[in-house]
Amino acid sequence: MSDVCPSCGLAVAGGIEGCQRLFESIGLREFEDMRFARYHRIVVDVYAMQHPDRYGRSAKSFAAHLTGLCAWLEDESNAMSTNAAVQRWLSGPSPIDKPTVPATYGAVTIRELVDSDDPVRYGEALLRWARSTWDAYASLHADAHAWIATSAARATR
Repeated sequence: MSDVCPSCGLAVAGGIEGCQRLFESIGLREFEDMRFARYHRIVVDVYAMQHPDRYGRSAKSFAAHLTGLCAWLEDESNAMSTNAAVQRWLSGPSPIDKPTVPATYGAVTIRELVDSDDPVRYGEALLRWARSTWDAYASLHADAHAWIATSAARATR
């Protein structure tokens, strides 16, 4: 019988530490195989949003990952520039509060990526995982959009 990650619900030996090892193995794959490297930022953002107690402790970290997820799903072609603007905004005085996180973080877990060894299927699995996680944060979509808009407005000053 496997343990369960208390954050994302994945049944995995070692619970949250086993889940973390899967995340690290995905990062290693992305580093070793350039066909997967383009997905690294969004993998980090999705994993962080499914593990906010570890990766979204501060309001700024939380906002960076939530807006990264939003940017990739809603406008992938501009996600890099959106993320850069958000990072510049968050690196200064950013008077934001961390909102209340939802009770659950989506039904799809990182397991789908581990089991995808083809870059096309990997991208499809990542999209399912990202959408499932984003949908779990529906109550915070307006916050993510507002933070992106604020960072964009500050970038044009």
